[in-house]
Amino acid sequence: MQLTIRAVGTNVQVLSHLLAKNPENVYERKQKGHLVRFFYRVFKENEVEATIFVTPDPIELSNSRTNSYDITHYINDREFAVSSIFCSFIRNALGTALNGQPKEEYAEWVPHPFDLYVEFGPVVSSLSDKQIQELFEPLGFSVDITYGETDYTANLKDRSTARFLSLRGMKTLQDTLRQLFILIPVMDNYKHYYIDEKEIEKLQRYGEGWLEEHPKREYIYRQSLRFKELYNAMEKTEPAQEAVKQEKKVRLNDLRYEKIISLVEQQEPKTVVDFGSGEGKLTVRLGFLPGVQEILAVEPSESASLQAIRRFEKANEKSGFVQPTPMWGSLFYYDERMKGRDVIILCEVIEHIDEHRLPKAVETILHEYQPKTFIVTTPNREYNEVYNMNEALRHTDHRFEWTRTEFERWCQERNKDQAYKLQFDGAGEEHEQYGFPTQICVFTRKEEER
Repeated sequence: MQLTIRAVGTNVQVLSHLLAKNPENVYERKQKGHLVRFFYRVFKENEVEATIFVTPDPIELSNSRTNSYDITHYINDREFAVSSIFCSFIRNALGTALNGQPKEEYAEWVPHPFDLYVEFGPVVSSLSDKQIQELFEPLGFSVDITYGETDYTANLKDRSTARFLSLRGMKTLQDTLRQLFILIPVMDNYKHYYIDEKEIEKLQRYGEGWLEEHPKREYIYRQSLRFKELYNAMEKTEPAQEAVKQEKKVRLNDLRYEKIISLVEQQEPKTVVDFGSGEGKLTVRLGFLPGVQEILAVEPSESASLQAIRRFEKANEKSGFVQPTPMWGSLFYYDERMKGRDVIILCEVIEHIDEHRLPKAVETILHEYQPKTFIVTTPNREYNEVYNMNEALRHTDHRFEWTRTEFERWCQERNKDQAYKLQFDGAGEEHEQYGFPTQICVFTRKEEER
């Protein structure tokens, strides 16, 4: 993933001072296990071209990512796309230009417009070409979008969905970078990380002087902050700290966990299996439930499991906590240790699996492991309307998202022998028309009721 800035005309060599990068040297820094490189491809009197790119460090990958127990690195392509993650990698390298703070003798060039060409990619976005143009053209850029060619052995499609963007305009370097650092995450399908006061401050700082007048301002706010409460807070110009307080009250993850804990508590279980436990956030909460004697935290990713273990160790310092047992496992491999447990949970797991592979996995749970209670949660696609999403799915790794009708039908099909009673529920803020953002089905074995 890379970003190239090219300038033509007089005085363009002063860009090296605005960037605080010596054209005689190659800039290389390690950032989060990756290597950030910056260099000048051209440095002439009337033309300067500089490129910054991020590449995975093969040694780092070998040491900490590639291992026989962690399958997730085979499918994680986020680090190879220009995205909100890319921006976080290169922010330090471009900090001088972003903040407009070169050495004092070059400060007068910060507001100077140059004839700039900016190229970056690949970009993976659900936005149409027209929507992308509507983000950049009001800022004075002409926009050219090209698609990469595919090289599949099977004839699946002729063009990649990844796009490369070329922008041109008479712009200051600082304005250009600030606009990119806001608009690249807006295009990014993946930006679902936690939003705090720093994110709001960044939007206010980088958006100063141009965002308020942008015709797509409201859309940019929504995409940048993702949560409608934060967006409303920005629109009302409330203090950033108050906006964060609002967001914390309604985080969907927290509401989902609270709902699951409530459902589990009603079953009064002694043994619980958290399937796809990830970093252990839900598992820790289960560890404080009264009466629970054993918890299995099943996860295929070794790196996620290591983070979970650290979380368990910290929680173990508190009284009343039942230390979970971390286990490597998969829905697609039978494990005798799962059989006969009181509760098995699949929290936001099934949507990450190809739809045609799911029935066999779930039937193994219901008819081989035979828990007293099986709880499964998944996003409600209808609720995406409330988020004003243009993305087809909430997360780039989701293989599907079901409507409430589709989810209910799928659950009923898994229960053809009527061995379980089905209860449908939801988590999050309920909408009158679209229901809950998270939909839940609780399977309860009928023989246990008798």
